[in-house]
Order: sequence, then structure tokens, then C-alpha cells
Amino acid sequence: MELIQNTPDLSAYLAADEVIDHHHPVVRETAARLAKEASDSYAYAQAAYEFVRDTVPHSGDSGDPRVTWRASTVLEQRTGICYAKAHALAALLRAEDIPTALCYQRLAHDDGAGHVVHGLVAVRFNGAWHRQDPRGNKAGVDARFSLDGERLAWVPDAKSNEVDYPVLYAEPHPVVLGVLKAAPDRPYLWKTLPTAL
Repeated sequence: MELIQNTPDLSAYLAADEVIDHHHPVVRETAARLAKEASDSYAYAQAAYEFVRDTVPHSGDSGDPRVTWRASTVLEQRTGICYAKAHALAALLRAEDIPTALCYQRLAHDDGAGHVVHGLVAVRFNGAWHRQDPRGNKAGVDARFSLDGERLAWVPDAKSNEVDYPVLYAEPHPVVLGVLKAAPDRPYLWKTLPTAL
């Protein structure tokens, strides 16, 4: 699948905004701590990925009712669903000048009823985009940071009407951000998650 930037301006994938707030002290402090241990940008990107994947529990797995969407809040509260974790990882990567996009998949819902949009990121290294899924591993999910072939949580099954959306967004998709901001808690969010983009 060919990944398509929604803007040709690569600097858009380094920008800070209200969601990917990499200028926030919590993001800056976390990035600085991770960068201190990294030998280069690749090692930093992998460390940031593993930090978000492994130390910020997916709220659906942990049962946390809080809904987070701003990167700094995700890192402060250490909770979030896939979109929120993608926002946090994007902020950490952009804080160290690594172009990072938000991207999405349409997957069959866990309960088998319909579909749900899943969020992940793409990082740019060596002139190419590489998708990464910081959702968090669990039984049946073994996502890993990789620039040599994707190691995502899920591979969409076309027979189940699952799809990889090819567009790389510089900012969160408005539909995704809208449902996150409108949800008072995760049980409510679960009923309003987007089924397609």
C-alpha cells in the first residue's frame, strides 16, 4: 500500500497543536529523558515507541474510564485508547524533530458487531514512511517498532471489510478528535467510536 501525505509540506508533520502539544513541559521532559539514553534518532524513536506502548496502558485493557486526547494529558495520566496513545507518540517523536503522521485502519469490532476505526502513527526515516502501532500488546497482539516491514497490532482482512486507510494526517482526523472530545468517559466513548472515515 502506498501511503499518501494529506499535505505535501513535511514541516506539517513536525508541528505542535492543541492535541500534539510537544511544546508542553511534560512532553519535553519525557522526550529529554528518553533522548539521553538513545544513541541516534532511530534508537530514540524505538525508545519513545516502547515507552508509549508499554507504560501507558490502553484504557480498554486496563478498565480506566478516563478519556484522554491531548498528548501531554496522556503522558500525565498514563491512560488512553489507541488514538490518544498515537497522539502521545507523535508528540514525543516530533519533539525530537522526527516527522510523524497519524493514520488509521478500519477493523472489525472486538464483539463482531460492525467495525471501528483504529489509530496508529507513521514515522519518516530514510525518505520513507513506516507505520507503527503503539496501542499496547496483550494476548494475540504483538506489535513492535520496525523500519524493516510492518509489525502492527492487526493486519486488516479484506474479506471482513477491514481496510488500511492510506492517508497520513498531520493532525488528528476531525471525526476521531470530535468523538474523543465529546466523550465524558470511556463507556460513552465505546458507543460513539467512528466506524469509518
